[in-house]
Amino acid sequence: MTDTAKPTSPRSFSALGARAVARPLPAGLHIVATPIGNLGDITLRALETLAGADAILAEDTRLSRRLTDHYAIQTPMIPYHEHNAAEARPRALARMRAGEALALISDAGTPLISDPGYKLVAEAVAEGLAVTSLPGPCAAIVALTIAGLPTDRFLFEGFLPPKSAARRERLNALAAVPATLVFYEGPSRVAETLADLAAELGPRPAVVARELTKMHEEARRGDLATLAAEYAAEDSPRGEIVIIVGPPGEAEAPSEADLDRELRSALVELSVKDAAAAVAARFRLPRREVYARALLLAGGKR
Repeated sequence: MTDTAKPTSPRSFSALGARAVARPLPAGLHIVATPIGNLGDITLRALETLAGADAILAEDTRLSRRLTDHYAIQTPMIPYHEHNAAEARPRALARMRAGEALALISDAGTPLISDPGYKLVAEAVAEGLAVTSLPGPCAAIVALTIAGLPTDRFLFEGFLPPKSAARRERLNALAAVPATLVFYEGPSRVAETLADLAAELGPRPAVVARELTKMHEEARRGDLATLAAEYAAEDSPRGEIVIIVGPPGEAEAPSEADLDRELRSALVELSVKDAAAAVAARFRLPRREVYARALLLAGGKR
């Protein structure tokens, strides 16, 4: 790490059209939430912390420089991401032990939420170093608040596995969770992910939110199958995406006869595995149990 010397004079920053001087910060790690799109969503406390820190640990310094340049913040910036954390973390801890104040930011939003930083916080806490969090924007919460789906209980899952088989396995494990589900996804995989969500979770209401807080913010609503079909027919959308899926509805357990009837109907067009997954999602039953029954009905043919 470079620039370990303390600033010789108080650092300033620009806010609300005026210059302000940052107060000295106590030593330790300051976790700073930054805008997810609109630069006006930064808090005054966050600006003062970024300006007053001895250094800023940033996931992508080039991207974060847009924020600091906008507010005329001159604090030295140091890369801290999943590829260099093993080397950068000990140096950051050493600086804090020496009495420095470091600010941690991610590319956008609240650090540690599907971003690197957890191990740095854990080790700072283990060493008794001060850790302070400055609240602010988080894409998952922003999307949840505009979705129009239940917010009294939700599960943040973050990014699902990139491969369909692993993704569907994980979704099957989440199918019975009695809560709204929140996922992050990149634009290139949104159609595939929505298709797997529909296959594993059934016809639940959902919202696909993208470009949050930006000029072209969009929240598209519909059931999972409809949304999957819409995105499959379009080019990959721009921007990072949040998918919100409503909780499972109340449903009575099917009788054995009803279960067999649904499985036989599904087996006409689907493989044993896909038929079992579809029926298990519909009735919110363990997929392995339904698969065993489907395999028996299919005469052992997989």
